[in-house]
Amino acid sequence: MTGKDATTADFEEFVRACGPRLLRVAWLLTGDAHLAEDLLQTALAKVWPKWHSISGEHPEAYVRKTLVHTHATWWRRRWRGEVPHGELPDSAARGADPFAGVDLEDSVRHSLQRLPKRQRAVVVLRYFEDLSVEETAQILGCKPGTVKSQASKALRSLREVLSDKDVHYV
Repeated sequence: MTGKDATTADFEEFVRACGPRLLRVAWLLTGDAHLAEDLLQTALAKVWPKWHSISGEHPEAYVRKTLVHTHATWWRRRWRGEVPHGELPDSAARGADPFAGVDLEDSVRHSLQRLPKRQRAVVVLRYFEDLSVEETAQILGCKPGTVKSQASKALRSLREVLSDKDVHYV
């Protein structure tokens, strides 16, 4: 093995052996599993270029110290980034129903499922995928007139179903 290969293998062995303990330290620092993984990965990336000089003496202690310093840097940076406000910025939307969009999506999805397969395919391709009549006809293997008539029937059905559910759409 060359010197670089040996260094890489040594680093990989260190990560296998000490990674779980270091991840636990990172988790205890952050209190979040995903942030802990990010923190450990960042610390290991910082340590890797210096690995040849720190691998002989207590490398785990060095990485642990890097974890703590990196976490402190993240904490300081995040804290300075927050600016408290007396009023929430979305105050104009407070009266709006926060679930209206979800209700509409759910109603449209259920209404689409009630359409015949060909009409559903036309609606999805034309209006959700934003394809032209010609592109839709080519994909479905039919004439453009068929796409237009199927779209018209499907939209009529969707309007009826959605108006029965008292859903307000744009």
